[in-house]
Parts: sequence; structure tokens; C-alpha cells
Amino acid sequence: MQYGEFLHSADLFGADSSDEVRRRLVEYLEQNPAAGSRDNWARGVGWDQMLLGGMPFAAGDFLDMLEQDERLKGRYFMLDRVDVHCTWVSRAVLDLLSPDDLPEDVPGGEIVRDPGMGVFCDNAMDLVTALWPRPGKERKKEFVKSAMRELHKVGLVGMHDAGALPGTIALYDEMSRTETEDWTLRVYAMLECDERNTFCSGDAVKVEHDDGMFSVRSVKLFADGALGSWGSAMIEPYTDRPDTTGSLLVNASTLTSLARSWAAAGFQVNIHAIGDLANRLAIDALEAALVDLCPHEKGDLSACQSRHRFRIEHAQIIHPDDQKRMHAIGIIPSIQPTHATSDMAYAELRLGDERIRTEAYRMRSLLDIGSVLGSDFPVEPPNPFEGVYAAVTRKNPHTGIGPPGHEAGWHVEEALTVQQALDGFTRGAAWGAFLEGKAGVIAEGAFADWVVLDYDIEAVEEEDLRHLTVRETWVGGKKVYERADQSRRKGGADVQEDL
Repeated sequence: MQYGEFLHSADLFGADSSDEVRRRLVEYLEQNPAAGSRDNWARGVGWDQMLLGGMPFAAGDFLDMLEQDERLKGRYFMLDRVDVHCTWVSRAVLDLLSPDDLPEDVPGGEIVRDPGMGVFCDNAMDLVTALWPRPGKERKKEFVKSAMRELHKVGLVGMHDAGALPGTIALYDEMSRTETEDWTLRVYAMLECDERNTFCSGDAVKVEHDDGMFSVRSVKLFADGALGSWGSAMIEPYTDRPDTTGSLLVNASTLTSLARSWAAAGFQVNIHAIGDLANRLAIDALEAALVDLCPHEKGDLSACQSRHRFRIEHAQIIHPDDQKRMHAIGIIPSIQPTHATSDMAYAELRLGDERIRTEAYRMRSLLDIGSVLGSDFPVEPPNPFEGVYAAVTRKNPHTGIGPPGHEAGWHVEEALTVQQALDGFTRGAAWGAFLEGKAGVIAEGAFADWVVLDYDIEAVEEEDLRHLTVRETWVGGKKVYERADQSRRKGGADVQEDL
């Protein structure tokens, strides 16, 4: 749903100046003249204060970054940061919030006030989204259809929707049953309560379609925010901001209580955790839930975990002591390889050398637990071959290089082989969704899902991995995508050659 919405929003990824942001927003409004009104806010995603030279703003002692352009003045904008953990709103939106609606402190969130107002992070985003005029049902259906069409183009036959609200799940269920011509992607959805980090027992309904096209048997909880906005919860202060250790979106006792309640209700528990403190508390919570489920296996919870398959989404920065605990229990790390290559430009500033070397962006170190690999789209592009490239080379899939000092690859001791990366995106993803033997393999008795490439991904040079394109995508024995240009492609070049 979110990816489909972003496909119909302004693309701010890579914008490196206020002028570039304004240019893209003007272009978006020209293409979508109805957007930007009180009842139809203009949406965008992808800005990064690290590229803009500081946090954007809508009000303060400086000239508004959007109001400088008459074509944007007075418009309603809600623009999500690249990690979707902050949103930047225009002055028109900010004016809808009375001073009484803006507390000085927001538990588990932040209202950014320097250099001016306009950015809301994590739990503070609720202040804005409560006012946002949400799209209607038919519009949402178009978002879903657009997303599925685009995802097939990069070779996805299925995805894990890591946080679907009850209303979204109801819409998915309806579409997957009644609009089968348009519902062409397998979706393994994680329930996220309308009020995040709660036990919404009335919405705790499992869904399992016989054809495997839609299922709900897991829940998504959130321990902390994102590294880029200093929202990841850390044990020790940030190296570049020693005044903060980030923020927990929920306290430790509540997180444990929620994990135990959802596990008791029969749901796979999946917890978003990026910082090392958040990961420690996530492991605590999942371990407590497993003890409840399997009290006689308390001494060794690995078999119990294998049956219930609790996951940590991102598992990005983990203290060595907690890495050992993850191995002992077998908690599944759900990792996005492109997060490492997107964050490598500033991660060492945030964390310092020691934490980077021993805690951050582990892939090879966690491989034996059975990692699930993915992209975290729409935060990152959904192309799995960019993810494979990032995992194998630890270099940026868009530029083909690492950060200064690591041009040949960033901490390559954590790199994977091509086969290991492929396993994470296929067999690993299937295991994490209880679909082993059905998804992630081409075999008798499995779903007839596959993609056709121009070249054998295990035979091409590493640098060509990021250029691979999909010729055909098949789901359930049905061709759902065929590339118009059937010339053979590799390394960005077209080769006229029959397969």
C-alpha cells in the first residue's frame, strides 16, 4: 500500500538542495494539479537532511524552504524522510496544528524545532497523520495494483508486508479473493494495530488462502526509530551527538508484555529494531515469549524458536553479547543489505569505529541463523538484484563504489557469496514466512513462481549483478510481466542475441 502510494507521490530521493526539492515538487504539481489542497495533500518521499545540509523546516526565524516558490505557497505537503521515520510538512499543514497540539516532548518521538518547525519524527508523526485526509478505497486499490505491477518488473513474485493496518488487511483479503486478475503478487502480511505497539485482540484474525496468494499469521511491533534521524535506541550515546542515545518507541516492559500476548494468541512476533539497545530489548521480549510457549524447553529454546520463527526486522546494530544470544536461540534476523550501503556514508559518524566493526550491519556473522533478506521498500528501491549486489560487494548498487577509504567495499568481512545472498532472498524469505518447500524454490510440488533473466546470476561478474534486468516474471504458473524489449541485457548494454 505504502509503495503504491509513493509511486503516485513526488520522488525526492537523492535531492541534494532546497532548489532541487522545490523543482521536483513543482514538477509533481504540474502533473497532478489536484494535489496540494486541504482535502488532497501532496505527498512525497525521499528527502535526507544529510544531503540538504540540515533539517528542512516550514516556520521559524528563516525563510520557509517551500514558501520561497510562489507555485508551492499555501499548498498542503506531507513529505516523508528517506527512512519514513520523519515527515516534513508545509506551513499550511503546520497551521492546522494549534500550539496546544504540540507538546514540548513526545515519548518515543521528536518535534524538530531547529532551525525551525516542520519536521515530526517517529511517534510525533501521529500529530500530523491524524489530520491527513486519507485516500478512499478505490484509490487505495489503485495503489496496490500499481505496486504489484512495478514489483513484477524487478522480479518479485512475493513480498512480506511488514506492517499492514487492519483496514489494509481487510482490503487485501477482499482484493485477493475477488480481483484475482489484478492480485498477482504473493503477500505475507504482518498485522500492525491502528494504535502502534498495542494488543488489538479484536483485529487478531489469521488469514490463509489455499493458493498461497495472501496470508496473515504474524504481527509487527516497533522498538525504535532509524539511524539517519538519530532515532535508533542505543546503549551508549551517538558519537556525533553525545547528547542523545536515540529513543525507544515503547518501554521494555511493554514490549515484552506485547510479545508475550501476541505469541499466546498464536502469532509470529516480528519486532523492528535498529539500535543495539532496541535489539537487546527485542531479544529479551522474544525470549520471554518463547519461555511462555515452551516452558519445558527453557534451557534450550532453539527448537521452540524453530517452530514459531520470531524475527527481528533490520537487526542492524547488535552488541556482541546479544549476537551470541540470537545465535543460541535462533532468532531470525530480517536484514536489508542495501541499508548498509545507503548508511555507510554517515554510519561511522553516528556510531564510531568500534561499534561499526563489532556491531553494525552484520550479514555473514548472522548467516547461520537463517537470515531473511529483503529491501525494505519503499525506504529502499525494491530491486532484489541491487540487494544481492550490496550483500556481495558491500558497495553502493547505484555507483558501484564504497565510501571514502572503502572504495573497494565497506567492511567486506561481512559480505556474502552470490549463492548465500540468493538464498536469503528466496529460501530464507520462504522460511521466515512458513512457506518452505512452497516458495523460494523451483521444484515439484512448489508454487510455480519464477523469473527469467538474460544471464545466469551465478555466472556473471560481480559488477554486472546491479545491472541485471528481468525478462519475464511468473506467479502461480501465470506470466505476470514480460519486458517489452527482449534484447539480451547485461552491464547496462543491450546485446541482440537469441537465448
